[in-house]
Amino acid sequence: MRLFDTHAHYYDDKFDPDRAQVLAALPGKGVERVVCPGCDLPSSRQSLALAEQFPFLYFAAGLHPENLEGAELSDLDKVRALCAHPKCVAVGEIGLDYYWVKTPEERKRSRDFFDAQLSLAEALDLPAIVHDRDAHKDTVDIVRAHPGARGVFHCCALSAEDAKVVLSLGWYVSFTGNVTFKNARRALEVIEAAPLERIMIETDSPYMAPEPFRGQRCDSGYVYRVAETVAQVKGLPTEEVAEATFRNGLKFFGLEDTSL
Repeated sequence: MRLFDTHAHYYDDKFDPDRAQVLAALPGKGVERVVCPGCDLPSSRQSLALAEQFPFLYFAAGLHPENLEGAELSDLDKVRALCAHPKCVAVGEIGLDYYWVKTPEERKRSRDFFDAQLSLAEALDLPAIVHDRDAHKDTVDIVRAHPGARGVFHCCALSAEDAKVVLSLGWYVSFTGNVTFKNARRALEVIEAAPLERIMIETDSPYMAPEPFRGQRCDSGYVYRVAETVAQVKGLPTEEVAEATFRNGLKFFGLEDTSL
């Protein structure tokens, strides 16, 4: 069984004690591909460095809505430069977050950055990795304004009806370890409604460790639990879901299907 963790933040300081050891062990656990998205310029550069060190790891560059303090739209020239690296596979993590971003002024600013970064993704013909928390209407409105953009709603927290709209636009949905939590009803409804060919799996490491590891530091070695849960909802073998989501990840990020 081969697995693709499409979203993990290995630059996070929670990995400082043993980052290299954790990453080096992943292929032995069946994790053959990982994408590490940045949230600002420093983390995007750290993700690039990790991608250069580990053959199975790729990265994305972008400015997260919670990381815009001190940022200027002109910084997107630096994001563009990072995206020129051969192991950059997406613009991200970008989007909107109205849970943490509270004031009208801050929200307007985050919409401007999201809009500009989707334009960048269109111009570079790269997919976008989108964060959408408590901001779904505005997020989809901006996505609709960029018909040439393609992307994924990561750590999908949509309702089944909202997910159908996203899927109708040709976008993907991705799920983390929180689908194993007892209160995961909405995510399970989306998994049931979404075609398997539009689903990806992820850990959002070091966060969202699945049951029975909840509360621990998460890493890509736990992504199999997400595959298991998707398989249970779909009534399919875990191996079939793992392989399908692996191939979905390759297609989405434009990667070749080669053995490591």
